[in-house]
Parts: sequence; structure tokens; C-alpha cells
Amino acid sequence: MPVPTDVEASAPAPSRHRLLWRAVQRRKNPPLRRTDITVTEEKTVRKAVKAAALGNAMEWFDFGIYSYLAVTIGKVFFPSGNGTAQVLSSLATFAVAFLVRPVGGMFFGPLGDRIGRKKVLSFTMIMMASSTLAIGLIPGYAAIGFWSPALLILFRMLQGFSTGGEYGGASTFIAEYAPDKRRGYFGSFLEFGTLIGYTAAAGLVTILTVTLADSSMNSWGWRIPFLAAAPIGLVGLYLRLKLDDTPAFQKLEDEGATSAGERESLPFWQVFRTQWRAMALCIALVAAYNITDYMLLSYMPTYLSDTLHYSSTSALVSIIIVMLVLMAAITFVGRYSDRIGRKPVLMAGSVGFLVLAVPCFLLIKQGGVVPVFAGLLLLGLCLLPYVSVMSASLPALFPTNVRYGSLSIAFNISVSLFGGTTPLVTEGLISSTGDDLMPAYYTMLAAVVGIIAAAVMKETARKPLEGSPPAVATKEEAIALVESQRS
Repeated sequence: MPVPTDVEASAPAPSRHRLLWRAVQRRKNPPLRRTDITVTEEKTVRKAVKAAALGNAMEWFDFGIYSYLAVTIGKVFFPSGNGTAQVLSSLATFAVAFLVRPVGGMFFGPLGDRIGRKKVLSFTMIMMASSTLAIGLIPGYAAIGFWSPALLILFRMLQGFSTGGEYGGASTFIAEYAPDKRRGYFGSFLEFGTLIGYTAAAGLVTILTVTLADSSMNSWGWRIPFLAAAPIGLVGLYLRLKLDDTPAFQKLEDEGATSAGERESLPFWQVFRTQWRAMALCIALVAAYNITDYMLLSYMPTYLSDTLHYSSTSALVSIIIVMLVLMAAITFVGRYSDRIGRKPVLMAGSVGFLVLAVPCFLLIKQGGVVPVFAGLLLLGLCLLPYVSVMSASLPALFPTNVRYGSLSIAFNISVSLFGGTTPLVTEGLISSTGDDLMPAYYTMLAAVVGIIAAAVMKETARKPLEGSPPAVATKEEAIALVESQRS
């Protein structure tokens, strides 16, 4: 019997046993049948996107009005005296909501993997709207003393707990409805909702600030944006209740993999054990995104008015214009990421922040309408790649059966540690060092984290979600995909 040569021995298995190799591979990965492929019509996908994005807009409207009214809230809910102490107390209360977000993620995320995305997202919508409305009804410190900040903290914590299940569920909802080749485009609408929420909050606060005297704003005007949460929440709840659950989740239920009657949701510690690598990457990506996002969209009005003594109205108008520019471009970048991939888009945003953070803040420090707006716009263009593709990138890190839970836990841990604390940490760094370029340095640190995370993540554009069958937009595309396996 002849001995195989070194070349033959080292040859890949397919070249030596081609038929056997094909049989093994077909057994491991059986060819797709037409019924294995999910077809979601664009009309249905757009309904799902609208329902998810409106909830996200509601979330960020709630958080936006608080951050834009931070100075006023400090005066209303905390003892008079040191203005800086009032602002820091207000920002600390802003951060409190983020401390309980991981708890919300640990509760709502695994629950969404067990009973469905739709039911959990409907409940979080009710809870968000109710807690925001309640804040608008709290009497000020002058009326009830320390009960006022105590109640504010309580309802902020309820806001944080409910939003702990919001982003992970909403991004999962869209990702599981969207066709694989258009996930970036449809996912970008979730962050479009974020910008709508921020813009609506900033616009309403600006109108109130311009039209009302300071005394009226401090006594009752600040309440109007919080009270507006109730009707917005009802509209979002109506849209969510009209939809079916995602095709990916329904398929798992049909197979008995996630039947609520057959198994319990994975405890959060088991999610950590099985998904820790993907969760660590998610935490890094979200840290880079949220530090830069909160720095520009939440903290910047306070920085401009309190640190640089720039007109608060001019600051809000500049932020609104920047957000309108982002809204005009976000879906185009999301669509572009479906062609070139998520990694290069995320890398571009991270490198932009690393290189331009200091020049942008130096521009802003010059004062005047043009330099301030130019600095904010450049920061906004660096943020654009993040907001355009993050909601398509993060769900793809996890398999379907634990996607909601894993993403919610990792996302909210990162937001809690790095996002919601950004205004407080930055204000504290400026107060302790006297260096008003601290926001730039903190942004650069986030950019370095973003570069590393983007470099190590796998490309997921135009590929099926892990644990889910391929998703396409038309029956013809599904037939073509099945036939392509025969060639």
C-alpha cells in the first residue's frame, strides 16, 4: 500500500475525499428550503420600525428635556444658594436613572426572550410615560422641602428601570424584522427616533425659554414638556400593540425553543456566562458611542451656558440645527453601511473624534455664533457614523434565543457606567481641574475605545442574524437564495 506523500497528507480534506467532505458538510449545514427563509414585506417592516422608533423617541424626549432643563430643575428641586451645587445636584439626579438601568435590563431583557419582544416593549412604554408625567406633577422644594428631590429621584429611577428594557428590545425588534441586506438602513431609523426625541425636547425647551419669563419658567413652564409625555406614550403604545412579534421570535416559539410554558428565561448570570465575550465587545462599543453622544446632545447646552457663559437659547438652537443635519443624513449612512459594512463606518467615527475633539472644543471656546456652531457641527458629523449603524451592529452580536437579554444587560451596564455619568463626570473634572478642555480629552478616550472595539468586531452586514434563518424582502429573493445553493 503506497504511503501518502507530504503534499497529499497535508492537502485539505475536500481535495482528497471530495464526495465524503460534501456529504459531511451537507449534514452539518443542510441546504435551505424555501420555508426556512423569512420573507418580510417592506410595509410590515416599516410598521415595526415606526413602532420601535417612536418608543425610542419617547425615551430620549424624556431624558432630553431633563438634561436641557438641568439648570432650571436645580433651582426648582434643590435648596437655593450655590448655583454650581444646584447644577451638580441636578446632574447627579440625571445620573441616578442610569444607575438602575442595568437592573431594568436584567429584568426586562431575559423576560423579552421568554414571553416576546412586543409584550415587554408595550409595558416599558407605559412605565416610561407614567414616570415622566409624574415628574411634571411634583411640587418644588419651596413647597414640600426635601420630599421634592426625594420624589424626583424616585421617578427618575422608575424612568431608568423602564428604559433598561427599551433600547435592547427596540433594536432587537427592528433587527429581527428587517431583511438581512437592509438591516443598516432600517436600523438607522431607531436612532432617527432618538434624534427626533432630542430635537423635540430641545425645541420645546427653547420655545418656553424664549416666550416665558424666568419666574414663570421656574414656577410652571418647566412642567409642560414632562406633561407632554402622556399623549406621546399613548400613541407609541397603540402602535406597538397593533404589531405581531418578530418573525425570528415566532419561529423559535413554533419550534418550541422559547415557549413560555416549556422553559423559563435564562437568569442573567447564565447570560453572562455564555455570552461574556460578545457582551464585553458590546459594552466597549456602547461606551464609545454613549460618551460622545451624551457629551454632544445632553451635556453641551450646560457646558456652553454654565462653563463658557454662552447664551442658553443660542446653545439650544445650535444643538437643534446640528441634530437636524444628523437626521437628514442618518438613513443614507445606514444604507451605505449595508454596502461597505459596519466596521469601516464605526472606525471612521472613532478616528474622527480622536483627531477632531480638541480642535472642535477650541473652536467652541472662541465664542460667537459661527465658531460655536462649526465646532458642534464637526462633533455631530463624527457622531453620525455611530448613530447610523449602532442599532444594526449591536443585535447582530448575539444569538436569537438570548438576544434581547444579552443586549439589554450589556447595553445598560455600559450606559450606566459611561453614558449617563458623562455630564456629571465632565462637570466634576472641569470644576476640580479648572481645565475647560476636559470634555475634549474625555471624548478622545472614548474614541480610542471605539477604535479598538471596531477593529476586533466581526463584520455582520448583509448576513443572517446568529440563530435566525436568512431574512429577505421578497419571495423572488427567497427562491433565488435557495436556487443559488445548487450552483
